[in-house]
Order: sequence, then C-alpha cells, then structure tokens
Amino acid sequence: MPPKEKPRVDYTLKATSPDIGGRKATGSDKLTLVEQRQFIYVRIVRANGLPLNNISGTCNPFVELKIGNYKGITRCFEQTSNPEWNEVYAFTRDQILGGRLEILVRDKESAINEIIGHLSFDLGHIPTRFPPDSPMAPQWYKLEDRNGVKIVGELMLAVWIGNQADDAFPVAWHSDAAAVSGKSVTKTRSNVYLSPVLWYLRIQVIAAQDLAPADRNRKPEAYVKAVLGNLVLKTKVSKDMNLNPTWNEEVMFVAAEPFDDPLVLSVEDKMGADKDVCLGRSVIPLHQVEKRLLPQPIGDQWITLQKHVAEVEEKTEVKFASRLHLRIFLDGIYHVFDEPTYYCSDLRATSPKLWPDKIGVLELGILKAEGLLPTMSKDGRGTTDAYCVAKYGPKWVRTRTIVDSFAPKWNEQYCWDVYDPYTVVTIGVFHNYHLQEGDKNGGKRDPRLGKVRIRLSTLETGRIYTHSYPLIVLQPNGLKKMGELHLAVKFSCSNWIDLLHTYSQPLLPMMHYLKPLSVYQLDSLRHQATYTLSLRLGRADPPLSREVVEYMLDTGVNRWSLRRGKANCERVMACLSGIVFIWRQFDQIRHWKNSAVTILIFSLFVAMVMSPKLILPAFFLAFFVIGVWRFPKRPRHPPHMDTKLSQAETAQIDELDEEFDTFPTSKQGEALKTRYDRLRGIAGRLMIMIGDLATQLERIHALVSWRDPRATAMFLIFCLIACILVHKVQFKYLVLVTWTYAMRPPRLRVGIPSIPQSFLRRLPAKTDSML
Repeated sequence: MPPKEKPRVDYTLKATSPDIGGRKATGSDKLTLVEQRQFIYVRIVRANGLPLNNISGTCNPFVELKIGNYKGITRCFEQTSNPEWNEVYAFTRDQILGGRLEILVRDKESAINEIIGHLSFDLGHIPTRFPPDSPMAPQWYKLEDRNGVKIVGELMLAVWIGNQADDAFPVAWHSDAAAVSGKSVTKTRSNVYLSPVLWYLRIQVIAAQDLAPADRNRKPEAYVKAVLGNLVLKTKVSKDMNLNPTWNEEVMFVAAEPFDDPLVLSVEDKMGADKDVCLGRSVIPLHQVEKRLLPQPIGDQWITLQKHVAEVEEKTEVKFASRLHLRIFLDGIYHVFDEPTYYCSDLRATSPKLWPDKIGVLELGILKAEGLLPTMSKDGRGTTDAYCVAKYGPKWVRTRTIVDSFAPKWNEQYCWDVYDPYTVVTIGVFHNYHLQEGDKNGGKRDPRLGKVRIRLSTLETGRIYTHSYPLIVLQPNGLKKMGELHLAVKFSCSNWIDLLHTYSQPLLPMMHYLKPLSVYQLDSLRHQATYTLSLRLGRADPPLSREVVEYMLDTGVNRWSLRRGKANCERVMACLSGIVFIWRQFDQIRHWKNSAVTILIFSLFVAMVMSPKLILPAFFLAFFVIGVWRFPKRPRHPPHMDTKLSQAETAQIDELDEEFDTFPTSKQGEALKTRYDRLRGIAGRLMIMIGDLATQLERIHALVSWRDPRATAMFLIFCLIACILVHKVQFKYLVLVTWTYAMRPPRLRVGIPSIPQSFLRRLPAKTDSML
C-alpha cells in the first residue's frame, strides 16, 4: 500500500463573528471589542474579634470562599484576632453551578482547620456594579459559629457582580486559575508594563593631557575604555605615543532612565597582549550628564582622571591627576531602535519636544485561543497554561494566565495612542512555566506558542476586524501549528488632516537623515537596547521573562537563513514578473496572435506619436483606471504569516538545522567554525539587501493594490490631478521644469527625504507576511 499523505494543515486567516460589545448595546463603554463576561467579585478586607483557640490560646485565621465547584483561600495570619487581608477574588458567573456563596473563616492551628465562623450570600441578591459606577464599599458582617447559634466576630467584605472593566479585575484571583495558590497567584494576573525611556549616550573622546605612564622608559600606547553596567567599549590605540594622546573617536551606549549605573571612563596603557595598566579613571553619574532635546551642538569639557596609587589607613591617596578632553551627552533627537526596522511599533525620537501629534487610537481585544497543543505534562496528561503578551510602542500588556485549558478565553481589551500608521502591533502567546510554588521549574523558559503581527496602515479607519489567526512556530524539525488566536482590532482616527499629512513626513526623526548612524552602529545599539529592556522588564513583579521579550522584539531576525534567502528571491521574481508578462504580451501582439488587438495597439501607438502630449495623461489615467478596477478586489483582512511565501512548508531539515544553529556555530572544527561564521555573516547581509529590494518593489506595486486604503486613494487622486494638469500644460514646459528642478544647485537642496520618497516608504509590503 502506498504511504498515507499527511493531512494538510490549514494556516489561513479566518474571519470570525464574535458577540462583542462594539456590535451591540453594552453596559460598559470600555468593552467594545470583547465579549462581556460577568464575574462575582468578593473583596475580603479584614476581620475583628475572632475567638481564640481553646487549646493553644492563639488564632491563626484564614478565609475560605466556596461557590459552586470553585474554592478560593486567602493567606493565613498567625496569632492575631484582627487580621487584614485586603484580597479580591473573581468567579466566572457562567461557570458556576451552585446558587450560594459561602464564606468560612478557619483556624489553621487546628488539625482539621476548624471553622471559626461563617456567612453566606444568595447569588440572586448580589448587587450589580458596572463602571463608571463607584467602587462597592465594604461592610461589616456578623460571623456565626458552625451551628449558626453564636456570633463569633465580624468580617468586613464587599460582594458584587461586575465585568472585565471593573477596577478589581487585574488584581483579583480568578477562578480560571483555581489550581494556583500562594505567591504564584500574582503571576497569573493581567499586567501593563512600560518600557524605560531609552537614550543614546554619546561619548566623543577627543584627547588626554598630562598622563602619568606606568613605565617612564617606554612610550604609552593609550586607549580609552568606557564601562556602563555590564557593557565595555574601547577606542582604538592612539597614534600619538606620548603623554598627550589624541583620538577624535566616538563610542555610544544605550542608557535607560532612571539611570542606575554610572559611566566609568578610564585611560589604559596597552603594555602587552594580556596586560593593560590604568593611567587614570573617572566615574560620571548619568543624571549629571547633559541631555540634548533639540538639534543643537553640545559643548566639550575637560574631566579630571584620578589614579589610585596607595591606600593608607583606609583612605585613598591621590598622587597625580590627568585630564581627559571629551564631549558627552544623552542624545534625545534620535529614535532608539529596540525592534527590527520593518516591525517597529514606535518611530518617535526620545525627546518629547520632537514628537508628532497624535493621529488616532489603536484598540485591541484579545478574545480567546482554540486548539492549543499541550506543552507540559500534569498528572499523566498534557496541559497548557496560556497567556498573551501584546506590544505597541513603550506599552506592553500581559493577559491573565488561564490554567489547564486548550481553549482559554481572556476577553481583555487594551488601547494605545497612535502617532504613525506605518507601525506594527505584535501579539505573542506563551505557556506559563512559573506557576509552581517557589518556581521549582528547573530553570525552564516559557515556551512560545506563536506570534501575530498587524500593521496599522493595512487597516481601514473605524472598522472592527475580527479574525482567527493561526499560531505558527518554526522548529528545527519543521513547521508546527500550535493553535489559533482570536483577536478584534480597531484603528480609530481622531484627525484626518494629521493622518494624511503623516504620509508626507519623514519616517524617522530628522537627524537620522541629516547625520545618519552607520548600519553597524544601529545593529550594535539595537542589541544593547534589547538587553536593557529584558533586564528592566525582568525585574518587574511579576517579571516579563527574557525569552518573552526577545521573541517579541525578534532578536534573531538578522541571522542567516537559507529559507529566508529563497523567499526573498521569490519576492523579487514575483515583483519582476509584471515586466515579463508585458514582454510576452508584446511578443504576441507583434506576431499577430490576435489581429484585432494588434490593430488596436498599433492605432493607439500612432495616435500617441502624432500627439505626444497624450502620453503622460494616458499614463496617469491608466494607473487611475487600474486602481479603481482593483477597488472591489481590495484586501478585506489584515496580512498574516504566509507559510508558502516564507518557504517554511518546503524547507529541508538540514536547512532548518543551519537556521537554528547558534551564532557562533556549535559545529566542531576551528577552521570550519571560522569560515562558516564568516559565510553566514556575509550571507545574512545579502539576505537583508535582497529583502530590502523586494520591499521597495512591493511598495511600488502597493500604490494601486488598496493594501493601504488611504495611500491608494491619495495616489489615485494625484494621478487624476496630474492627468488634467499635464493635459493643460504643454509637454515642453513640464520637461523644462522637471529638468530645472533636478539640476538645482546644492544650496537649494534639503537633506531630508522628499514628499514622494516619504510617501513611498510608508506603503506596506509583504514583509509583514514573512515568518
């Protein structure tokens, strides 16, 4: 029998019709993109007058909440009759089978956690509270003993029914995480993180004066070493082998505000291959460094270098002080890249004075996931504890963790301010490996379940997009679908004039074009920014782990991949296929394959030759007609990962092994390692160049593809106006004006991109669909 073919996996994007608030009347204006779910909230505040244990004479109280099949337990206080918990519990109402809420106060000192007192609520009598209503005020309730006869103290609490827009939703213990207890509960809650403000720290080392050499019988080989945190950068060895060396060299760091680590500058003498002697050092706190917020020059300065030569009675004796001439400042007029250029979610400069006006709001509803694959084993069966992370600009959001579910429902909504439509929001799905008490997970990392990228310029303004996105992960053994993620996305415009004006502005801050940084500088600084972000976000509570940050920021996007190289070549060929198609059509016309078409084309050619002024109007009119003809066939859903375009389905195992190989390579053999790494470095840059070429060609194709509906509409209006203009103005005058503009003197030129160039760079390409 022939071998059975593997069932084909569906990697396509699917439109969905969820019952979200934006399509019906809702009781909360905050929940327009998610399904409104009701929760029974219980806030346990404090207790008073609890009785002491008859045997031990103490009281170690905790509260147990029981409703239907769910149970929540507060933390326990030792030896107190007046504990204060101030904890919130949320039970999903549609999953509750019982009809009463029971609250039991127990004593942990007893062997069976004896019940001190209890009270209960009928679910039908619990009040409803939806924002913008004020929070429910806690009240004192009398506690009865287990026989319901004697009053044994009182408990302050509040009980109400609310939804996801409630203020208590992010801080509550949810019944979806019923199996989690203790300190791990905080790692299941939804949180919002903010990236620290990133600055470029620029140190322009000019010269040194009056160095004190360690060996007066030799000329010093001096260089400057700069240390910020764990990162060390060095200048070249000065060519002036004397006591007053010069460098005129710049080193750059990425510094995060607030500034924790000082900058340490030292002048070193290279004594030998492995021996350097410090000739002087200086420690500079970064909060004392001047900030450049506008494009204006920063003055230079001399700093004193201290050399420690002896320690007497725990005091440092300074024998001699040299000086270092430099220019140091925190540069805020550039954008600090922490993401790949194609997938940036924020293009603003660090300085708030250079920020453009806000043009709209991005709203994202993370609804649910379906068909998730198991990522760990629990009690002899597979399970998944999934959560989502979304990033746009400096704001990161993390949904709550749904424990032990292959179809988790989050229904959480978030929003961001938008300053440029040519930006991307990224949503990743992960498995939470840190829910065990004490995090005894053997140092395992949170496995990635897939990622979704959505470019805002591909969205129609004001429309709600609801789709199911396949979660695709490329592994060393091939492509794997981990499930599907259901999202609702809406891009709202607050000012149409500012939105359309954005298309004529440079994509990046002005200094990126007037004084651009090199490709190697940007690559190094981006790795510094990613490392800094992973450290800062990893110190939050709960932390956003390093593997999550690196996956969201695509740290390995520039690595060599034979699969991506093939895909970029296919993209170039697809864009050039139009020229091949025109040539084939012309070849058929000149061979009279269709006599009527040949006669028509010949007649049009004669008409153009006899009336040259019709050439340009016909050219622009053709673009206008093509764009209008394609309007009914315009894309109706955002782009997503295209496995065929990415060559992911056809990639061979050895190609994937090379792609997932470490850099430097883990292969054996020193010579092989050197040559292999050099080849991969060169090939990786060639891959990026081919991808850039493909992107430019795809942007030209996007002029009439309605991928960006606003840009296509503006281009078609321009074509129509240009058609009328060139028809009314004589052709020779148009040629004269164009040639005069192209040959204008240098003093009349501006170093920033022109309006057509800025417009073209904002057009979307198939880069968004690359896996």
